[in-house]
Amino acid sequence: MPEILSQDEIDALLEALSSGTLDVEAIKQKETKKIKVYDFKRPDKFSKDQIRGLQMIHESFARLLTTTLSARVRSVVQMKVVSVDQVTYEEFTRSLLNPTVLVLFSLEPLEGTSILEINPSLIFAIIDRLLGGRGEPLRKPRELTDIEVTVVRRLIDDFLSVLEEAWGHVVELKLRFEGLETNPQFVQIAPPNDMTAVVTLDAKVGDIEGMINLCFPYFILEPIVSKLSAQYWFSAIRKETPPEMLENLKRRLERVRIPVSVELGTSSITVEELLNLDVGDVILLNEKVNSLVSIKVGERVKFKGKVGTVGRKLAVRVESLAAEEEF
Repeated sequence: MPEILSQDEIDALLEALSSGTLDVEAIKQKETKKIKVYDFKRPDKFSKDQIRGLQMIHESFARLLTTTLSARVRSVVQMKVVSVDQVTYEEFTRSLLNPTVLVLFSLEPLEGTSILEINPSLIFAIIDRLLGGRGEPLRKPRELTDIEVTVVRRLIDDFLSVLEEAWGHVVELKLRFEGLETNPQFVQIAPPNDMTAVVTLDAKVGDIEGMINLCFPYFILEPIVSKLSAQYWFSAIRKETPPEMLENLKRRLERVRIPVSVELGTSSITVEELLNLDVGDVILLNEKVNSLVSIKVGERVKFKGKVGTVGRKLAVRVESLAAEEEF
């Protein structure tokens, strides 16, 4: 029952209000409770620390993929993590284009399937580069042809290999390709209202820019969700690098292409001679005919060699290492 005030208490209260000794607004502020809005249809499954852990894993993935993709397409590639969000699976599929490129893959020994989505403009630009073109996207998105599927399938192996390496800092997983789709409505890896972690990367290949999305349903990551904290991630990367990771890194480095050039000789001419140069003129070099030429790896002289021919092509035979002062 509500407390009933006596007449003396009522008079004392009115007197306190009229004299200003009692602040009504202060009482109201004390009684006001802080209310946190909670949507039961979208319960948060990942903590902020776990979201940060996912971001750090995929920042590592972006750096590794930048190197791998640059070597593959022979063009400048830039990639960065834009956001890591937790949304329902239905919201994720509704945000995708149709058609698009959806790569289904599993993370063994975890059960379930995750998605790697690549923007159509980006994937067609990469295909164009791989097939010898300039890396131009299609004006109108369409489904992949059989030949393009074969090209993309090889590219996917690189993506999954790099993603496996990035996750290897936290937990050992084996990523396995499960399928390739183009229509988001045909892919149901989780119930519509289930929460997922969606990692969005902004990728730029040459002049073409597009998004890459990774979708991980919560029930897949639940067994390892405790390992996604930033503290665990830092403690994991401080551990000794396993031999298999070093071997994998060695294999990847061995596949990196580096420029090699041969410097036949050098000379100095005056500005007047330069201005008077014409087709058919001969520039006398400082080197003798039988002297060794410099073989450069990148911008540094690494070897000395002799120029010759192999069949109908010019060639150079490595004769010795360059002197240390030339390195």
